[in-house]
Amino acid sequence: MAGRAADWLEALQGLGIDKPTRIMNVCGGHERSISAAGLRTVIPEMVELVPGPGCPVCICPEEDVYEAIQLALHEDITLVAFGDMLRVPVNAPKREPRSLEQAKAAGADIRPIASPVEAVRLAKEDPDRTIVFFAAGFETTTAPVAAMLAEGAPDNLLVLLSGRLTWPAVAMLLDSGTPGFDALVAPGHVATVMGPEEWEFVVGDHDIPAAVAGFTPDSLLAAMYSVLRQLRDGRHFLDNCYPQVVRPGGNTEARRQLDEVMEVVDANWRGIGVIPKSGYALGEAYAAHDARKRFQSYADDSRKRVGEMPPGCDCAQVVLGKIYPNQCRLYGKACTPRKPIGPCMVSDEGACRIWWSSGMRDNLWEGRDKDAASG
Repeated sequence: MAGRAADWLEALQGLGIDKPTRIMNVCGGHERSISAAGLRTVIPEMVELVPGPGCPVCICPEEDVYEAIQLALHEDITLVAFGDMLRVPVNAPKREPRSLEQAKAAGADIRPIASPVEAVRLAKEDPDRTIVFFAAGFETTTAPVAAMLAEGAPDNLLVLLSGRLTWPAVAMLLDSGTPGFDALVAPGHVATVMGPEEWEFVVGDHDIPAAVAGFTPDSLLAAMYSVLRQLRDGRHFLDNCYPQVVRPGGNTEARRQLDEVMEVVDANWRGIGVIPKSGYALGEAYAAHDARKRFQSYADDSRKRVGEMPPGCDCAQVVLGKIYPNQCRLYGKACTPRKPIGPCMVSDEGACRIWWSSGMRDNLWEGRDKDAASG
């Protein structure tokens, strides 16, 4: 760790943190950078870094994944989705496909894509074929989908949307009275789109320090230093430690397109439940591109009841920062990247997958202190 990162690390050590302090991040990219750089091993001993609700694949509700599977199996369509989504499991009888990957093996036309641009290209290349884009993600995913539609998508391109906003999950934790963290490192990519102001409620409503960070060790360490110094000095505010990219007000054009194309609705989060005003739905003006309105409903209300994590999987507790990945009873045992049981081990932004890939292989479930990660 060289250059400014080393300087920030020295500054962190100089703060003299003498009591347990928990900093939550809510971005899979942040958690990946923290783990890859080994930041937990070099920061002050009394500071804990807690991965929070920053993985859209992990919280995509089971009923949405199930609906995508059924559409692909029963309608004459090509279904496209980001690669991580293909492996997300749902609860289903053994003889039925439990993921989009298994549905593809059963004969459905399902293809992984990396961006909405690929969905548009496929639709233009085969105008007589209906392309359904299963779009699951937070603001940084939903904004390009909104742009795709606002700028004129082909008539044969439909969207099966499972979009979520990041901040309401953090608000839910804070409103619970037991958030489990003392400071927040806010996601830089989301702030790039929506503006840093979206996180002012953390300070204004809950008097908890917050800092927007980028994805390099120096930016993350700068944000950690900022919130820890705020706690030490008793002066809390929202800091922007990613000024190279994050500007006041965010990306005004992206926000305009989101407002034009999308409506904000109450939404279900897998294993967590319904969070008010936390989801996106296509607005009425774009109903012609809404797969849910074009095809018969494959929604299964029973999925909302059984749509928790698979038996034994503690992914929801990991997402909420209540336990660490290696405190899940299945981590590294029944659940590995090769044979994932829960979505946190599927996605590159899932904390379990990140920790495993970073070499943290010990399972601490046996005799774990259940309060260790709940504050």
